[in-house]
Amino acid sequence: MIKKNHKNVPSVSVSYAQTGNATKSNELGMRPMQERAYEKRGEQYLLIKSPPASGKSRALMFIALDKLHNQDVKKAIITVPEKSIGASFNDEPLTKFGFYYDWHVEPRWNLCNAPGEDGSKAASVGSFLESDDQTLVCPHATFRNAVEKFGIEAFDDCLIAVDEFHHVSANPENKLGAQLAELIARDKVHIVAMTGSYFRGDAEAVLMPHDEAKFETVTYTYYEQLNGYKWLKTLDIGYYFYSGPYADEILSVLDPTQKTIVHIPSVNSRESTKDKIKEVEHILDELGDWQGTDPTTGFQLVKTEDGRVLRIADLVNDDPSKRDRVSAALKDPAQKNNRDHVDIIIALGMAKEGFDWIWCEHALTVGYRSSLTEIVQIIGRATRDAEGKTRARFTNLIAEPDAAEDAVVDAVNDTLKAIAASLLMEQVLAPRFNFTPKNPNNAPVDGYDYGEGGYDPEKCNVGFNEEQGSFQIEIKGLAEPKSKEAERICQEDLNEVITAFVQDKPSIEQGLFNEEVVPEELTQVRMGKIIKDRYPELDDADQEAVRQHAIAALNLTQEAKKIAVGDDKDTERGGSTALIDGVRKYVTDVRELDIDLIDRINPFGEAYAILAKTMSEDSLKQVAAVIAGKKVSMTIEEARELAKRALKFKQERGRLPSITSADAWEKRMAEGVAYLAKAKAEAANG
Repeated sequence: MIKKNHKNVPSVSVSYAQTGNATKSNELGMRPMQERAYEKRGEQYLLIKSPPASGKSRALMFIALDKLHNQDVKKAIITVPEKSIGASFNDEPLTKFGFYYDWHVEPRWNLCNAPGEDGSKAASVGSFLESDDQTLVCPHATFRNAVEKFGIEAFDDCLIAVDEFHHVSANPENKLGAQLAELIARDKVHIVAMTGSYFRGDAEAVLMPHDEAKFETVTYTYYEQLNGYKWLKTLDIGYYFYSGPYADEILSVLDPTQKTIVHIPSVNSRESTKDKIKEVEHILDELGDWQGTDPTTGFQLVKTEDGRVLRIADLVNDDPSKRDRVSAALKDPAQKNNRDHVDIIIALGMAKEGFDWIWCEHALTVGYRSSLTEIVQIIGRATRDAEGKTRARFTNLIAEPDAAEDAVVDAVNDTLKAIAASLLMEQVLAPRFNFTPKNPNNAPVDGYDYGEGGYDPEKCNVGFNEEQGSFQIEIKGLAEPKSKEAERICQEDLNEVITAFVQDKPSIEQGLFNEEVVPEELTQVRMGKIIKDRYPELDDADQEAVRQHAIAALNLTQEAKKIAVGDDKDTERGGSTALIDGVRKYVTDVRELDIDLIDRINPFGEAYAILAKTMSEDSLKQVAAVIAGKKVSMTIEEARELAKRALKFKQERGRLPSITSADAWEKRMAEGVAYLAKAKAEAANG
C-alpha cells in the first residue's frame, strides 16, 4: 500500500514567462490568437488549431461577422459536438470592445437550448435557411441530419463552422466527415474548422490529404498561450501508480486545498469497482464527514479534519433531478468569478471539452483514457488563467500490474499509453521547432536570439524567438522537404507524426524495455514505416525528410528535458526556460549536431528513467518480463527497410554493412540484408 504522503512524480514540469500578452486585446477587442485568425478571414477554408481557453469561439464570431457583412456569405451555421458547448456562442456585444458589429443569435436558432434529442431538430435548420436571420448554432448530430434531409446544395453560400473539429474524421463511417468532403467538392460554402487538440487520439486523419491541402491553417501553440498568461506560471503533468482500490489511494494525490476536477474511471475499465455511486461515496468519506446537501446548488458538503467545509459537485449521479441542478449551479454566470463557489467536481463522462471552470488547479484522472485527444481536453480544464492561480497540474492515476497474467498485460498496455500521453504532451507544450540543414551560406534569421556568443557560422546554431515561441535549429546532413505537402507536414504536422510513433506499441515496448534495442531500429525503421503508411503519396526523399524532422523534434525535446531535470535544482526556475536552455546546452555540448547523432538516441530512454522513479521495482520487473516474452522476430517489411538503409551505408562507405561489426546498427542492417537474401532464396526454391 502506498502511503498517503507519497507524492506523484511529474513526468514534465513546464514554467512560462507570464508576459500577460495572451489576454491583452487590440483596438478591435481581439486577443493575439483571435487577431491571427482574423487576418486570414478572407480564406474560404480555414483550420484553426489552438489550445482550450485561447478564445476560439470569439475568433469565430469575428470571422463569421466579417464574412456575413463583407464577403457575400448569406448565413453562418455553427455546429458543436454537444449541447453544453453551444453556450460559448451566446450573444456578445463586440462593439463595446471596439469591433464593427455585435454577435447575436435569435433564441429560436440556438438549437443547443431547444428541447428534444440533438439529432431531431433538422427541420428547424430548414426553417432557418428559409428565414431572414443569419446565424444558427446546433449540435453536430442536428447538422448531420439536416444535410441528409435537405442535401448539400441547400447550404450554398453559407459559412459552416465546425467546433471541436477532432470529432470529424475521413473514415467513410464518419457521416460528418463524409458530408464535409462533399461540401468541399461542391466548393460553394465557406468552412471554418476549430480544434483544441493537435492530433486525433485514434490516429485517424480528420480530412483526406487533397481536402486538407485546401485549408489555410492558423496555429496558436500551447507555448504561446501559456507563456502569455498573467497568473499561471507552471504546469505539471505526471502519472502515479497505486495498488488496491483507487478510492483508498486517491488522497495520496488529491489535495483538498486545491480546486480539483476528478474524473473517475469508466465502469468498463480495470480500475473501476463497477459501482460508480459507491466510488463517489467512498471518495467523499475519505475527504471528511458528510454534512448534507446544499439546497440551492445540490453540492455535497463535506467537513475536513482541519474544519473546512468542502463544496463538492457530483456529476456522476444519474438521477436527472439531482444532476441537472448541480450542472446548472456550475454554469451559473453569476458565480463564474467566484473562486469559493465550488471546491471539487467529481465527473465521469462530463466536464471535459468546452467545460469552463477557470479556478481548476488540478485535473485528476483515474484510469487510462484511450484517446489522447480526450487527455488534452481534460488537461485543458486546468490550464485557464485565473487571479492568484500560479500552478496547475494533471495527474493520471493508474493501477499497478498485479500477479495475475491477464491483468499484467492490461496494466502494461495502460502504462504504455500513459507514457505515450506524457511524451506527447511534452511535445505539445514545448516551443515550436524549425529545422534547417547546416551549410556555409546560412545566416542568422531575423527575430531569433542565438544566445551569449551570438550566431557562429562555424557551428550548428540554435536561435529562439520568445514572442513566437519557436526554435530555429541547424542540423548537419538534414534532408529538406521538396514538395509543398512535405513542407506543410514539417511545419504543421510533426506532432501528428510523433503521436502515431509514440502510440506504436512495438516501438514503445522495445524502446522502454529491450535493453538490446538499437536506437536506429526505432528512429529509422519504425518511424520510417509510420511515415510510409501515413503519407504514401510522398516520394522516398520527402518521406525521409519528414522522418528526420519528426525524430529531431522528439529527441531534442527528450534530451533538453534530461538536461532541464538534471540542472533544475530551483523548481521556480525550471520548466520552459530550462527546456530552452536545455536545447541550447545539448546542441553546444555535442561536437556537431548531425542527423546521424539524433538517430542514435533512443526516444524512450528518458521516459524509462521517469517510469523507474514512479513504479515499484517489482512491478517494473513484471512489466519488463511481459514485454521480453513478446520479442518479435524480423518481418519482411523491416528487412526491406534495413536493406534500403544498408544500400545508403554502402554508398557512403564503399562497402556493405558487416554482420560481425561491433557497431550494433551496422550489424542490424547486415542482418536485414541476410534475412532478405534468405527469404528470396526460399521463395525461389518454392
